[in-house]
Amino acid sequence: MNKRIAIITGGSRGLGRSMALHLARDGVDIILTYQQNEAAALDTVAEVKALGCRAAAFQLDVADSGAFVGFAKQVDATLAAWGRERFDILVNNAGSGLHVPLMELSEAQFDSMIAIHLKSALFLTQALAPRLNDGGRILNISSGLTRFTLAGAGAYAAAKGGVEVLTRYLARELADRRISVNTLAPGAIATDFGGGRVRDDAAINAWVVSQTALGRAGLADDIGGAAASLLAEGSAWITGQRIEASGGMGL
Repeated sequence: MNKRIAIITGGSRGLGRSMALHLARDGVDIILTYQQNEAAALDTVAEVKALGCRAAAFQLDVADSGAFVGFAKQVDATLAAWGRERFDILVNNAGSGLHVPLMELSEAQFDSMIAIHLKSALFLTQALAPRLNDGGRILNISSGLTRFTLAGAGAYAAAKGGVEVLTRYLARELADRRISVNTLAPGAIATDFGGGRVRDDAAINAWVVSQTALGRAGLADDIGGAAASLLAEGSAWITGQRIEASGGMGL
């Protein structure tokens, strides 16, 4: 029986890397993308291979939808080398944060958030959907900031809110192919995301702890484990849902 294959954007570090490793532990082969840090991507590829799975990494700027056709061809070549024509899981994870009050936000900054998070989730899915097996999975990564608010995060959160609506529509429109589509919304996670503010700023970390029912900031592996659970073969009946993994932040 063929192993399942997952494509994870932004899979070289942070949450994406953790997702790749959790899925590899479940026997899933990995194709990941990175924007700039090839060394980190190759390290993740090596870690996946050490877990007994195949892996490949390709450079992709998800804000550039014009690059998706070329990336799809790289996916085709990799699948062919692995003796396959289709893959099984797409995780739209790549992204970047922005901390600017809405009254100071530029149109270019807003457009960037939409391109990176919302536009990419639609048009990369569109480019890769013909290669996704019927009965496959799509997981879009959102944010706890679509439920609770923090000043300065409005543009990022608005883009992620769009991702959540898009997820429900994709779940409806791909249902005839039995493709499950869900959103995973992390809370505050101690990684290098957003300049490492949650991880490295003691005051911010303490505030997060004070707002979180389980009493700590999240870790990358909290999200990697949650993603692997949602993408497990026994979870196919879950679709069109927003699942938050925040430790109970802002309850």
